[in-house]
Amino acid sequence: MDAFSKPSRRTLLKGAAALAATPVTGFPAVHAAEPVTLRYLGTAVNQSADIARKVKEDLGLTIEYIPVVTDEVTKRVVTQPNSFDLVDTEYFSLKKILPSGNLQGMDAKRIKLADKISSIFTKGEVGGRKIGDQGTAPRKVFYLEGQDSKKFAGEQTEWISLIPTVYNADTLGIRPDLIKIPVTSWKELLNPAFKGKASILNIPSIGIMDAAMVVEATGDYTYGDKGNMTRPEIDRTIKVLIEAKRAGQFRAFWQDFNESVNLMASGETVIQSMWSPAVTKVRAQGVPCTYQPLKEGYRAWASGFGIPKTLSGKKLDAAYDFINWFLSGWAGAYLNRQGYYSAVLETAQANMQPYEWAFWMEGKPAEKDILGPDGTLIEKAGATRDGGSFDARMGAVACWNAVMDENTYMVRKWNEFIAA
Repeated sequence: MDAFSKPSRRTLLKGAAALAATPVTGFPAVHAAEPVTLRYLGTAVNQSADIARKVKEDLGLTIEYIPVVTDEVTKRVVTQPNSFDLVDTEYFSLKKILPSGNLQGMDAKRIKLADKISSIFTKGEVGGRKIGDQGTAPRKVFYLEGQDSKKFAGEQTEWISLIPTVYNADTLGIRPDLIKIPVTSWKELLNPAFKGKASILNIPSIGIMDAAMVVEATGDYTYGDKGNMTRPEIDRTIKVLIEAKRAGQFRAFWQDFNESVNLMASGETVIQSMWSPAVTKVRAQGVPCTYQPLKEGYRAWASGFGIPKTLSGKKLDAAYDFINWFLSGWAGAYLNRQGYYSAVLETAQANMQPYEWAFWMEGKPAEKDILGPDGTLIEKAGATRDGGSFDARMGAVACWNAVMDENTYMVRKWNEFIAA
């Protein structure tokens, strides 16, 4: 299982029409006369009825969602490249997908805002500063040697593997009302003060990286690459987890978004691995919950659009049209309002109210109540975003979700921990 192994992995706020914002222009309904349907393969993260409705209005394109779990996304690309027209997958999956030859490199010349995509992807930088590179940092797998290449390029080329959809920086969630000491480090997950009140997520490829953040924070060991451990490093990490489990540290090992929400909202746990929208959902229930910035930094993830090698003609043109529309601002603003980050920030900003942008992206106190895309209350006026500004959060990334070379061994050892 991987980052999106449950359809509720990053639950979207679906339903009602999105908030009014600056309209996207320059997109005639070019596909209205000869309707095109794009089969969109991916997890639930971006599969929003609102996005499908809006692109139908703007381009005349019909989006047909194919929602599956992460492992199934990878499997379909490798074994059934004719079964979809557009894939939305995590960057770490590329190491499994690209060798199949079933993705075509995307022509940067056909991506109108290619030069505006966040430097996190193109250079591994935020605000001109390098950020953590461990794991599958997107910049390592962003460019291809050629359109049909099965190899990543070490420098900028015309051919792009995936065009970013969403990305974020993950940390620990805490219940500040139930914790009486300051939490500033990942090592607090194993603090005996929280015995029986801690939880780590039971998704091996992510859980072990959270555990590695904890181990490094104790000062006991420094990894060469937390996203690509050696067997002795895996053994060392699992040993720490098993010892903590036997000492009664963990209340639960959650796999599902809603599980994590329920554990935290009920107070069964006071510190745990969490995802940003889960923290928001706990707070929406009137329960204090903080997505706690930690001095060692964040574990990040990113997803993007890819095009199957089999796509050509009118469908290929439609796929490029959809991707260009996605980068043009409406979708970016929609996703930013859920606490994610979008690929082209300036177009998203143009589709958000100044007070929304100030809250979500600049870390400033909310001048007005902050609403989600469906109009639900996210934060009341005066609140600030956990972790602060985009530059502060993404600038503090320590590592990225990854699939290790020793993945099979790691999963076996992880299962030993869960069974211990």
